[in-house]
Amino acid sequence: MTTATWNGTVIAESDDIVTVEGNAYFPRASVREDVLRPSSTHTTCPWKGEASYFSLEVDGQTNPDAAWYYPAPKDAAKEITDRVAFWRGVEVR
Repeated sequence: MTTATWNGTVIAESDDIVTVEGNAYFPRASVREDVLRPSSTHTTCPWKGEASYFSLEVDGQTNPDAAWYYPAPKDAAKEITDRVAFWRGVEVR
């Protein structure tokens, strides 16, 4: 089981992980919705497409733009459709 933890709280866990460029992408259904906060941040990857972000909120603390996903990935990255990855201090094991 792969687990994503931030601020001492498990925010996602799954046995179904896709790894791309060293990042573990969790199925969206395995991520706790109650810790996700919408973000207006977007970035673009030339081969994956446009990424959208979530901030995390745990125990009153916020980790801005700590989760990202590709709402409509390009064909080369279809395997990460409906998946979320983490960074900015989120520990993935």
